[in-house]
This record gives sequence, C-alpha cells and structure tokens, in this order.
Amino acid sequence: MTTRHEPWPATVVTAVAGVLGDTAQGLTGREIGQLLAVVKVPDVDGGNKRDRLAGALLAQQARQQASNCVIAFIKEAMAPVRYVQQPHTFSRRQDDLNEILVHVGLRVNDEGSMARGPAAATLSEAARHASSLRAELRRRSTHPEVLRYCTLEILAKNSFHASLEAVKSVADRLRTLTGQGLDGARLVDTVLMPGQGTARVAINANATGPELDEQKGLANLVKGLFSMYRNPAAHEPRLHRTVTDEELLELLTTLSMVHRRLDGAHVTP
Repeated sequence: MTTRHEPWPATVVTAVAGVLGDTAQGLTGREIGQLLAVVKVPDVDGGNKRDRLAGALLAQQARQQASNCVIAFIKEAMAPVRYVQQPHTFSRRQDDLNEILVHVGLRVNDEGSMARGPAAATLSEAARHASSLRAELRRRSTHPEVLRYCTLEILAKNSFHASLEAVKSVADRLRTLTGQGLDGARLVDTVLMPGQGTARVAINANATGPELDEQKGLANLVKGLFSMYRNPAAHEPRLHRTVTDEELLELLTTLSMVHRRLDGAHVTP
C-alpha cells in the first residue's frame, strides 16, 4: 500500500517549481509536460514554466490531500539517467532543491531519490550558515563548476575546507580538458602558459602581444591562486590558516571568472 504523505505548504511547492521550472536553468516546457504525464498529474495552462508547474502540482495535491504527486515529480525530474551528459546540472538542482526540502524534513540524495533529512527547525548553525553562503553564491551567478565543488556539505565544514575544494575545481577542469595528469604550477605551465606557440588551452588567438599578455595573465593568476590557497592548505594545519566568509566569497568569484574564460577556450589536443 502506498504511503500517504501530508500536503506541503504552498510556499514549498512553489519554491520547488521555481527550481525545476527556472527560466534559464530549469526543465524545458516540453520536459515538464512529459514528466507531468509520467506521474499522472494533469497539466494546466500557465504563463511561464514555474507558474505552470506550480499550478499543476498544487492542484493535484489539493485533490489528493497529499504531497505524493510532488514527491513523485521530483524523483522523476532528478533521475540520474537524465543527467548522464550533464552531471553539473544534477548537482546544482540537487543543492537548490535541498535548500527548500529541508523545510519538510526531506532531501534529494545522490541517487535522485527522496530521503529523510533534518527539518529546518533542527538545522545546525553550520548548516544554516552554509545555506546562506550558497544563496549568496547564486546571487552572484557563480559558475556551475565552482558550485559543484562547494556543496552545502562542504560549506558546512568551514571556509578553509571550501577554499581548498574550490581551487581544485580549476586544476581538475584543466586536466579534463587536456588529458594531462600534472598538478599545480607544472599543470598551468604545460597547458595554460603560452610557450613558443599557442597555449594548449587558449583563451584567445595568442597571435598578438596583448593577446599573449592576457593569456599569461590568466596563467599567472591561476598559479597564484594555487600557491596562495591550494599548496599551503594541503600542508598547514587549519589552526594556522583562517579564511573568512568575505575572503571565501571573493575567491569563489575570482574562480568563477577563471572558469568562464575556460568556457570559451580553444583546446589543442
């Protein structure tokens, strides 16, 4: 027999629809229609994706006097098989949904299923702090690669640990782009720093003096970030290195800029 789950507050359902029906990063209108059909929720007319999805889920919840339809839709929308080619999208939606689902004591786990989690009233101060940082990162339109490395769980530990993980995102991406197994300054010198010719990961044509200066500038910036955060952080006790929230946010904003330059880079095999 199917367990009946109590209806969720309309604000929670609407917030869920806001994540999954987001104009830029949510499901497409066609995907919403298909998923509603899969979970047997009647579609409704709506001005935008969020309103349409919220209207359909709230109407079905009211008819059934249960939140089962909302839970079913989330599970279908977050099925990992849908994100094989877009793991970053899964991580972003998972984090955004979990910030909302905490208000009903649930969370989306890594399998895309619903699991019990702490209710908002019982959240630790660390968890509240992490949620606040994530909200600020979203407000700053932080690059998805940075957000993928700064999950709520990592942010809840401490800003020092988050800075270490975030800087790793650039090294990991350079290795993924080039297939290199190097690390630190050697990695940057090999793939990002222009030598006798064009850099392997080139953010411009590398044809003129100003273009080469820009390429070298990005390479030196990345090496500086590795030296300032990654290398010391890997060897020094946390007691000797304090990273404030303000410093962490500034670091993540800088790393976001680096990733955006890599988005448009030309990679030479």
